Amino acid sequence: MKKRFSMLVLLACCSALTYAQKKGSTPAAQADTAKKPAPVAPRPPQNGPKPYKEIITDKAITRKGLFTVHKIEDKWYFEMGDSLLGRDVLVVNRISKAPTNTRAGFFGYAGDEINENVIRFDKGPNNRLFMRNISYSVYAKDSTKPMYKSVMNSNIQPIAASFDIKAFSKDSTGIVIDITDFINSDNDILFFASYFKQALRIGGPQPDKSYIADIKTFPINTEIKTVKTYGRMPAPGPFPGASAGPAGNATFELNSSLVLLPKVPMHARTYDDRVAYFTTEYTDFDADPQGVKDISLITRWRLEPKEEDMEKYKRGELVEPKKPIIYYIDPNTPEKWVPYLIAGVNDWQKAFEKAGFKNAIIARRAPTHEEDSTWSLEDARYSAVVYKPSDIPNAMGPHVHDPRSGEILESHINWYHNVMALLHNWYLIQASPSDPRARTAHFNDSLMGDLIRFVSSHEVGHTLGLPHNMGASSATPVEKLRDKAWVEEHGHTSSIMDYARFNYVAQPEDKIGSAGMYPRIGDYDLWSIEWGYKLLPGKTDDEEKDILNDWVKSRYNNPRLRFIHSDGVDPRAQTESLGDNAMKANEYGIKNLKWILPQLPKWLNEKGEDFKSLDQVYDEVYTTFSRYMGHAVTYIGGSYTDLKTTDQDGPVYTVVPKALQKEAMSFLQKNLFTTPTWLLNKSIMDKVTSPVEDKVSGLQDTWLGALLNTNRLQRLITETTRDANAYRIDEFIDDLKKGIFSELTTHAPLDNFRRNLQKSFVERMSNLAAFTAAAPAGGGGITISFGGPSVDVKKTDISSVARGELRALKAQIAAAAATYGDKLSRYHLQDLNERIDRVLNPR
Repeated sequence: MKKRFSMLVLLACCSALTYAQKKGSTPAAQADTAKKPAPVAPRPPQNGPKPYKEIITDKAITRKGLFTVHKIEDKWYFEMGDSLLGRDVLVVNRISKAPTNTRAGFFGYAGDEINENVIRFDKGPNNRLFMRNISYSVYAKDSTKPMYKSVMNSNIQPIAASFDIKAFSKDSTGIVIDITDFINSDNDILFFASYFKQALRIGGPQPDKSYIADIKTFPINTEIKTVKTYGRMPAPGPFPGASAGPAGNATFELNSSLVLLPKVPMHARTYDDRVAYFTTEYTDFDADPQGVKDISLITRWRLEPKEEDMEKYKRGELVEPKKPIIYYIDPNTPEKWVPYLIAGVNDWQKAFEKAGFKNAIIARRAPTHEEDSTWSLEDARYSAVVYKPSDIPNAMGPHVHDPRSGEILESHINWYHNVMALLHNWYLIQASPSDPRARTAHFNDSLMGDLIRFVSSHEVGHTLGLPHNMGASSATPVEKLRDKAWVEEHGHTSSIMDYARFNYVAQPEDKIGSAGMYPRIGDYDLWSIEWGYKLLPGKTDDEEKDILNDWVKSRYNNPRLRFIHSDGVDPRAQTESLGDNAMKANEYGIKNLKWILPQLPKWLNEKGEDFKSLDQVYDEVYTTFSRYMGHAVTYIGGSYTDLKTTDQDGPVYTVVPKALQKEAMSFLQKNLFTTPTWLLNKSIMDKVTSPVEDKVSGLQDTWLGALLNTNRLQRLITETTRDANAYRIDEFIDDLKKGIFSELTTHAPLDNFRRNLQKSFVERMSNLAAFTAAAPAGGGGITISFGGPSVDVKKTDISSVARGELRALKAQIAAAAATYGDKLSRYHLQDLNERIDRVLNPR
């Protein structure tokens, strides 16, 4: 959770194409040069600053702001006062306009951030100005102590660029530099970070196809707009050395924002795992007199009362902040969605009231050019919801912050047009049994607007500093999800930052309205904003830390105010799960899926259209069902993690009770390993391209592999040391085997799905059992990992149990094979018997 922003980006692996300008050399001329005139010696350069008027002539077009910007023909000059020297300036680089041939998953669109740095200008010797690239990864707070000097000496900030001082300001309180060549170059301060270049497969810039478009300057920021053309590598082909298309060029319009950071950083708040925020980190050499300490500060906006309202704030009265958080809606956004995006932002106002502020967060339409000709979407003073004409079904809420304090300075929420397709399929699959409006290929604007509002609120939450809280939905008892009065009052999850989506537990007969179906800002969100943003005037850092700790402890036993970290082991914190028991909740979900599936051809019948929508929604049914299976799998070998401080009682780690783990196993045997034939709807299968039969077998094999993951098996072994009544590995595998091979006792026919599943079980168990037999001479173990750290099965009970279960299974198969009359079943069992024998008795 200690990441600056959540974002879902697919990076392509490629090599960057680099263009090197080489100066050629030729052999010395052999021709007779006696008749040529002697060359005229060049005049020596006039070093040092010149008079101001010789540099900034009457031809200059001048703009005043953070840097005074002068344009003289094709040259650009920055004039800065001495007061700017030594000040930290944040540089944020974004794409203003993007080509269509350079997308890399979610990345490569207008508005995307491509690099971020902190710079500082210092005077150097010989009339030079140095630009340093500043890092805050290490820190010593007290400049009066010897440690401060030692830390500074060991962490000198690198010089990223050097400039001749061309002139001094008219009043001698500033300097003038020529910034042209630096902007025209390809450097690590402006423009693309190297990893983004790799993602977009772009190399070096082409100077003859690149130029400075404009530079605007404002009181606290200067905006540089450039057009850059890069050489581009082709996409990788189907085999090494092959390409999937031509290389060519890629031209971008880029915007670099230089923003002056506050002279006095905002008062920072230390991170607490129990109320998670995105963070900025550094290593502190002062915090611990006997060592160093890694410090994490939460990222949050600077909200402060006006001076005249401070006493009211201290008395607990609601006051308006000195500077509210304002989001502008991209003027390119379709008009009908603007009110819903605005509502999604304004929904957070009630949360900030818990922190003592009213009207703390506001959304507005972007001003027209006539209303404000200086307003720009790329201006770093403005936060915005940026509308992207993309086929990617997603939205993201990143933010830019001051690395010294965690102060959030601005945010550009990325709103991809095709997120509506995702919302449509989610809501149809999860809510159509309760909401008749969802039973169609196209939702009306009112319903889609409500869904946009929910996603808008979620992404705004990220820009306020809040990460996902996947455990919030586990605070709601499953039976309450079907209680109309309760769920419409409280919501189906306690946090909009969960991936709880919609209330798929609700059944048609419950008649639950939209208030009980949609996510909303919940109890945890109100509490987390209160914890992060409520000010404690007059308190020292230690006093504030103690007060915040007491706040957390006083609310810790309320499950609706808990943050649970997603670690893949705690079944309470899973994406898109609902309720305090995933097996019970997902039984209701499957019941709804079975009700939905046969009606899809009627709901998605569009005159003159093909079956693409039906295919997509059918695939979403399959994906949703698979997700339900994954929720149950996590219970097996699972462990609850309740992070605490030393002044709190009770364990941090607790093994998931055996009864719940066995309930999960029964759920999987009933719904997954007993072939879910209801998914094989012939009226749909005849119309779609997806080979559903293969997908069902693949789904069974995937989750079987997850169950027999060596990390999970090792947890089952070690958990018995913490809980003598824990679900043992031999019990688990025996239960799994009995369900998958139930026909050995019932002698029921074995269809293709069951045969494939049984083969998969034997293959996976054989892999686990064979490592001891196949271990190389000398005692070296063979390690295997199906995700997570590697487990050397040779040194655990995993191989022993696997071999024991295979011996027992071999005997059962041998006894049952003779009873089968149909050849396929008999051949299958004989084959399994021989496979097991080769593992147990290798030749």
